[in-house]
Amino acid sequence: MDNRDMTVHIGHDNDHDHDHDHGHHEHLPVQPQLRQHRKTREEMGHIKGWGADLDHKNRPGVPMERTPPRYTPANMPETPAQEQRVEVLVSNERPGITQLHGTAQPPSGLSGMLRRAAFKFTENDIRHWLILLGADRINVVEGIVDDLAHGHVPNILGEMGIKAEWQHNKSGLAKKVAIAGAVGALAYYLFKRNDDDRY
Repeated sequence: MDNRDMTVHIGHDNDHDHDHDHGHHEHLPVQPQLRQHRKTREEMGHIKGWGADLDHKNRPGVPMERTPPRYTPANMPETPAQEQRVEVLVSNERPGITQLHGTAQPPSGLSGMLRRAAFKFTENDIRHWLILLGADRINVVEGIVDDLAHGHVPNILGEMGIKAEWQHNKSGLAKKVAIAGAVGALAYYLFKRNDDDRY
């Protein structure tokens, strides 16, 4: 094999630079034994199942999947629906409860009222999502109040991941504390100013 054919050209990539830089390229010989070789079908044929999807006739999904799907009997009875024991909120775009639904956290309290209000709007309405975000925040406070009412003091800072933030993201934690402090100070200033204006 001629080594002149086995070279890698290292230099500028565009043609304009090639025109002006003749003789300045570095030629590195490539080791023939390390050159990658793409194996043919015949060389891979000893692997059981290799190339099974090359022929479209062997592809189960070509030209399209069946309805009902393969291996599902057409007369298969419908799965019985889960019994509804709690309130389940559903989109007004897709009314009706699905066969399976979550029951762990039914809507309740003020957050539940907000969630019910959110589901009166369609999912492409920004009010739907903003109200749900607000309900989530209120639900956090409701959970803390419920813990305290049952004699359990929650580890709020631990659940917020403060320890992990301190270990792995001190600068980010400092920014959050600074922003929270600035917002709190501004709120206190505005509240205090309103009180002074009254008198």
